[in-house]
Amino acid sequence: MGSHLMEKFVYYIIYGLAYVLSLLPFRVLYFLSDGLYIVVYHLVGYRRKIVRKNISSSFPEKSETELHTIERAFYHWFCDYIFETIKLLSISNEKLLEHIEFRGVEQMEEAFDRGQNCAAILGHYCNWEWLSATGLAFRRFPQAVMGLIYHPLYNKAFDRLLINVRSSQGGVCIPKQDILRYLVNYKREKRNYLFGYISDQTPRMHNIHLWLTFLNQDTPVFTGGERIMKKMDDAVFYVDMQRPYRGHYICTFKQVASHAATEADNAITIRFFEMLETTIRRQPAFYLWTHNRWKHTHADFDREYIMVNGKAILKYEETDKNLS
Repeated sequence: MGSHLMEKFVYYIIYGLAYVLSLLPFRVLYFLSDGLYIVVYHLVGYRRKIVRKNISSSFPEKSETELHTIERAFYHWFCDYIFETIKLLSISNEKLLEHIEFRGVEQMEEAFDRGQNCAAILGHYCNWEWLSATGLAFRRFPQAVMGLIYHPLYNKAFDRLLINVRSSQGGVCIPKQDILRYLVNYKREKRNYLFGYISDQTPRMHNIHLWLTFLNQDTPVFTGGERIMKKMDDAVFYVDMQRPYRGHYICTFKQVASHAATEADNAITIRFFEMLETTIRRQPAFYLWTHNRWKHTHADFDREYIMVNGKAILKYEETDKNLS
């Protein structure tokens, strides 16, 4: 069997199993999630060292008891997140809107009225996959293009499955390397759009544009999302999510910039990280603590790179340039 056929075979097996699971009611899915929690946290200990390090470094003022409470609550939510995301494969629009509430959408519709498009800036907090239903909340602009910029996965089967999940509620998934071309086309066609930028990823060393203090730690930042927003002069909104109880999310869009093009460089990114930290401190358990967010240190960066006009340049390249 060729590699392409094997990929298709694996995809259909994974998709079939996920779809069957998605047909189960929420109460059953959460029962399965409780079982998965025992396996992931107590038996396997999935990334527990990273999670403990991230949480303890982010909240040095908290006691050991408080830190362990956050840790356990995180793993409970993380398992819920997996099944909630799978549920997107078959849940109806109407049913999903019973579980997620959108606030502040009117501000984006006002931007559309001005002939301006929108960008949503968010972190790996609560169930960001459910934001694919945001387009359902637009009352006066039901045809607006709602989408997410994503980084393609190496595993083609899981990449295809994730695209199906994210597009199940009418959203559009666009690889990050293609997004500018799509946005220019939408603007030329006078189509309103709202695209989400997950902006708290760990950049590769050569893609570090900025260092910020985030959750008590020196944090490398990639500002590519902001640069696209400024180029398109989008109205920018921060996605503030809450989980008041299991199976329900509240998503509030808070304006960060009315016209991105008029903002100073890095201002939107700095504001985003400040707002994200406030969100995390309110309910710490719902952040993606398994991600090795702080694997790059400022000292490691300074040994190899120098920052020139917001761009990381290898030191030997800068030396060669000065000698030439």
